Amino acid sequence: MSTADLVLHPVRLRILQAFLGGRHLTTGDLARELPDVAQAGLYRHVSRLAEGGVLQVVSERQVRGAVERTYALRQENAWVDADTFAALGREGQSTAFATFAAALMAAYDRYLAAGGTDPVRDGVNYSMNALWLTDEEHLDFLRDVAQIVAPRAANGPAEGRRRRLAASAFFPAPDFPVTGEKR
Repeated sequence: MSTADLVLHPVRLRILQAFLGGRHLTTGDLARELPDVAQAGLYRHVSRLAEGGVLQVVSERQVRGAVERTYALRQENAWVDADTFAALGREGQSTAFATFAAALMAAYDRYLAAGGTDPVRDGVNYSMNALWLTDEEHLDFLRDVAQIVAPRAANGPAEGRRRRLAASAFFPAPDFPVTGEKR
């Protein structure tokens, strides 16, 4: 199974989201976080992610005669490289983006459903912007974003910290010339 097939599956993408932020989770932990996923399916998806090297076992313990494994995300193995992404073709890339967007929407719905939420107090923010950038400026922008995110992504759980999901999508907008548009 290719990395794209492995990580761009709706349920497996949600499983991977649960591990973001350096979390170590058991399948029981995942079942509590993803109660709408059937337990047998959850175990099957975790097994596929572990076999594919995307999840790794970080500890094991005996629980009532069974072995309970605790997993962690191997983020370096959870990326779809450029060649694989290009090979998806137009339809595959559309499906991949739809999976990403659906997972993002589901995460936000779970946040709202948790109760006691206050989007203003919690600092919820989402926006869409248009940036006029050359290819080189775009690469510089992506590097700048990575430099801002990397040190914060390395933070672990601590008093006063709350795990927050940050998602982004950067892509060119189609050119539709408009009369009077600045270029």
